[in-house]
Amino acid sequence: MIKPYSVCVPQKVLDDMNQRIGNTRWPDEIRYSKWDFGTNLSYMKELSNYWLNNFSWRKVEDEINHYPNFMAEIDGNRIHFLHIKGKSKNSVPLIITHGWPGSFIEMMKLIPLLTSDEDFSFDLIVPSIIGFGFSSKCVEPGCDNAYVADLWHKLMLELGYKKYGAQGGDIGSGISTRLGIKYPNHIIGIHLNYVSDSFKPYTTNGEVLSSEVQQYLQELKEWEDTEGGYAFIQSTKPITLAYGLNDSPIGLCAWILEKFNSWSDNGGNLETVFTKDEILANVTLYWVTQSIHSSIRIYNENGKNPLVFGENDFVKPPVAYTCFPKELSRPPRGYISKGYNITQWTDMQSGGHFAAMEKPKLLAQDIIKFYKALAI
Repeated sequence: MIKPYSVCVPQKVLDDMNQRIGNTRWPDEIRYSKWDFGTNLSYMKELSNYWLNNFSWRKVEDEINHYPNFMAEIDGNRIHFLHIKGKSKNSVPLIITHGWPGSFIEMMKLIPLLTSDEDFSFDLIVPSIIGFGFSSKCVEPGCDNAYVADLWHKLMLELGYKKYGAQGGDIGSGISTRLGIKYPNHIIGIHLNYVSDSFKPYTTNGEVLSSEVQQYLQELKEWEDTEGGYAFIQSTKPITLAYGLNDSPIGLCAWILEKFNSWSDNGGNLETVFTKDEILANVTLYWVTQSIHSSIRIYNENGKNPLVFGENDFVKPPVAYTCFPKELSRPPRGYISKGYNITQWTDMQSGGHFAAMEKPKLLAQDIIKFYKALAI
């Protein structure tokens, strides 16, 4: 069952949030430490003041509700999604999936870029992963990328799309990959701007990895040692973390903000990439939906079912990979090709983990190029 949906957060929820922001107990900080120990205190205070006095969630709601919103009931789950029809006669159905600590709001800049061309456009489906945003929370074990991929496939069939494309980064990449593995006859092609760091292609006994792959794996290990603490917590003890983040908007904001700073190609100045309103729209969504715990639980679930390929596992549909220089994980093409049918590879000159927000035009151009080639 699919019904129209409109976003409207009760005012009492926003009033409570503002009261909590105003009553924040601030920590101290090592002098001149900037972002070395995590979220910078002076910037966090500056952002909190803006959040309290300038930011408008109602404006964000208006922007969201400008597009057709829907709620689908599938297998006992409520799935919130945007569904925007393209202007061309034979628009390509494309489901775009976000990651953590992002949301469907990440994709807002892509919508006009991918739907407005009368010669070639997409029918965009932009859902919120189960446990994120306005989608329902799964309180039973097993809600991992593969589970969500099953729901996405059923949603696309319910919408009348028997053949469709998939796009994603971060968790969205993992979900799109699972779609390609499980439903290859329905997938036109898959466009990715990230491949999970858990990805391991099948290798034969005694197979020697190339020096390029060995270097990648070493760099990945070094990144996990210096930047991966959040993932270990979210994978092992998510609810312990959630007590604090679900109770303090500033705590929640600091946890998410640090990732937007560390993972983006901002040259040392966060606001060269994101405005305060863009940051706070995403953080406020997590707050008003109380979805921080339900969203990070998927780290635990995916840890039980990592992207480790067996002998017969292969993503058969055509795959495009866009490599942004500040992405967290940048596997070599030869390594990815052991598990994915790579037909398009693009090395970008700038951009980071949040490609749809950081470089929407570049990402959109690459998506269009890929699916145009498949349509010929």
